[in-house]
Amino acid sequence: MIIDCAYYRDGRRQHVEAMSVADAAASCRAGGFVWLGMYEPTAEELTQVRESFGLHELAVEDAQTFHLRPKVEPYEGDVRLVILRTARYDDAREEVDFGEVSVFLGPSFVITVRQGVASDLHGARIRLEQRPELLECGTSSVLWAILDQVVDGYGPVVAELERDIEEVERTVFAGSVAPTERIYFLRREVTDFYRAVHPLLAVLTTLERDARDTALLPYFRDVHDHLVLVNEEVAAQRDLLATVLEANMAVIGVEQTKVSVRQNATIEQLTILATVFLPLTFVTGFFGQNFAWLVDRIGAEWDFFVLGIGGLVLPCIALLVWFRRQRTARAQ
Repeated sequence: MIIDCAYYRDGRRQHVEAMSVADAAASCRAGGFVWLGMYEPTAEELTQVRESFGLHELAVEDAQTFHLRPKVEPYEGDVRLVILRTARYDDAREEVDFGEVSVFLGPSFVITVRQGVASDLHGARIRLEQRPELLECGTSSVLWAILDQVVDGYGPVVAELERDIEEVERTVFAGSVAPTERIYFLRREVTDFYRAVHPLLAVLTTLERDARDTALLPYFRDVHDHLVLVNEEVAAQRDLLATVLEANMAVIGVEQTKVSVRQNATIEQLTILATVFLPLTFVTGFFGQNFAWLVDRIGAEWDFFVLGIGGLVLPCIALLVWFRRQRTARAQ
């Protein structure tokens, strides 16, 4: 879908309404340049643009593919394809949405192909139209405006990710077990964000070196400086999440050790009870048998107390002595 198509000359937009692709291609041959913005275009729309502006088929095919890393590719006719990755933090889902902007940059035209919800460039067009002195520099000014908006959009994402990491960090270092899945998800998001930010440094370096108008160099350097800060913060977040993950695993290990200790204590108590009742059960079971020898010889009360009750008390005394010796041995 074509969002906007405008013809710029002498630092001014020459009309208010959007132009057709054919009119735009004809206008850019008369001086000035055209900025054509597209959002998730169809194959037919891209074919029309490719034929009207003479774009290389591989470049158009590349713009239809979602990339993990930014890059810049030169093509014939002094045309360059610049791939940028955008990012936006969704507060409702607490996730980062990534988008992509493919910029076809020629001497007389700029064609932007946006993919994803996090790739709006309307603000960049409005700000640039308010800077006629920059628009006079040609198509490179459009590339600067796009880069500036993309890099500025990274700042809120860094801040929100930092907030999420601090929440998990407080939970872990407070001694509680944080959801491991949440930490892994955050680390994956930060890694994807790093892949969007870090390669853009090389892209900006290439664009600064090949800038057609030296008047724009300070502006490109400003974007580069902001990007360096974002890159450092994202790299630090990735390292911090690795530390938080290790700390969380340590906390989980401690909690599992506590559970094991409680289980061992319970098992020890049950073992003591079983040890106490084992000889008592044997004695009562033995004397509870109706053998003739027992029936004939145990008839008086004295026999009952000596053999019956004594047979129960004696094992208890023996176990008590044994338990005390075991406790003394452990203490030493």
